Amino acid sequence: MSSLLNSSVLSHEANVVWLEDPAALDYVRQTIDKTPRRRGKPRWLRDGRMVGYAELDDTAQADPDSGLHRRRVFFLLPHDRDLDPHGLYAAGAPGEAVDPRTVEPRTVGEKTPRSQRGTTPS
Repeated sequence: MSSLLNSSVLSHEANVVWLEDPAALDYVRQTIDKTPRRRGKPRWLRDGRMVGYAELDDTAQADPDSGLHRRRVFFLLPHDRDLDPHGLYAAGAPGEAVDPRTVEPRTVGEKTPRSQRGTTPS
């Protein structure tokens, strides 16, 4: 496991929906957002762009205090490698970044040589 996430938070994931082709991305950032629904595209009110999200199974319970579901969201910021290949992350990746090819429901995802070093020639 290489992300800041704990796999126990992902135990009710049913599937991962990609809004962009994950094969074209060296890495994606992943986070947990609280949303009112188990499925469908969650609202995105952060910097950057959402590139994917997880949908939950029917047994996922909302937080009793907030009534919200905890769902994983995948995103990229404007200074990430896909838009700025010679910038800050020309080599290396943010702590919450994983290779999207290793992402599956209920699995955190992993850092790989591609996610860490990238495909950009040095």
